Amino acid sequence: MGSVRWAFRCGSWTPSRSDWLLASRCIQCEEKERIGQFVFAKDAKSAMAGRLLMRKFVCERMGILWSEIRLERSPRGKPYLAAPLKGSSDSGAEPPAWSFNLSHQGDYAVLAAEQGVQVGVDIMKTTMPGSSSVPEFFRIMTRQFTAYEWSVIQSAGWEHQQLAAFYRHWALKESFIKAIGTGLGFNLQRVEFHLSAEPLTQKYVLRQTKMHLDEEEEEDWIFEESLLDADHHVAVALGPAGSARFRPSFPPTTSFTLLSFSDLIASASPLTEEDPACWDGFKMKAEAPQRQKETDTSK
Repeated sequence: MGSVRWAFRCGSWTPSRSDWLLASRCIQCEEKERIGQFVFAKDAKSAMAGRLLMRKFVCERMGILWSEIRLERSPRGKPYLAAPLKGSSDSGAEPPAWSFNLSHQGDYAVLAAEQGVQVGVDIMKTTMPGSSSVPEFFRIMTRQFTAYEWSVIQSAGWEHQQLAAFYRHWALKESFIKAIGTGLGFNLQRVEFHLSAEPLTQKYVLRQTKMHLDEEEEEDWIFEESLLDADHHVAVALGPAGSARFRPSFPPTTSFTLLSFSDLIASASPLTEEDPACWDGFKMKAEAPQRQKETDTSK
């Protein structure tokens, strides 16, 4: 069995011309074009880091040559490995299948992967709402949480603590939705989270939080929670693969490892020729929307 937890801090990444051009050569052409269409550099960097994280994982942990990796997207937008399809091993025994998932929000891109279980990951940054007060923001989001969850969120303390509790719940729900691959059609009030009484820290990974699905506690799912820093909360959902109904044998908790750009491309090989226009387009982008920058610096 295997576990992977990787994080890359896109927010503090200021790529040089050579770094950006190399990164652009190491991903598929259609992804390079998609990244070029982002209006803001922040989004382009997050998307680039995400593609490199996935290719690094497939290459290093699944043992597939970088040049042979073909990543595609499901109709719901979830990336998956389309090629090559690996055959049986020489011994005739198939190793447990890998499941991997990616999330990027705030200052980080993160990847979580497991063998033999389904995995979903979500990261959320605790920020003040850009265009409304916290009570108004909560009013708009009322239908996304149960009455019990709202009682926990609104009793968390002052406004920033309430927002942290809100985003913690949101990341948990998103990690589950991403693990099961349901997408936007899932009624988020069907799942209710009962948080661990132990506070989150940057030192430990918690697994005590429980999920209720349709008012019944789910024994087949485990949720890992951790902080990458004071403002970024990560949730990883781990559950049985396929339609099996049993409690999987989960490995020990694994903390997220923070990777550098050199780590991201350590196993990479260029897939295309250098295209100077990629750098020219990137340098023309503003870093982020002005309102977002003001929100981030007002805390």
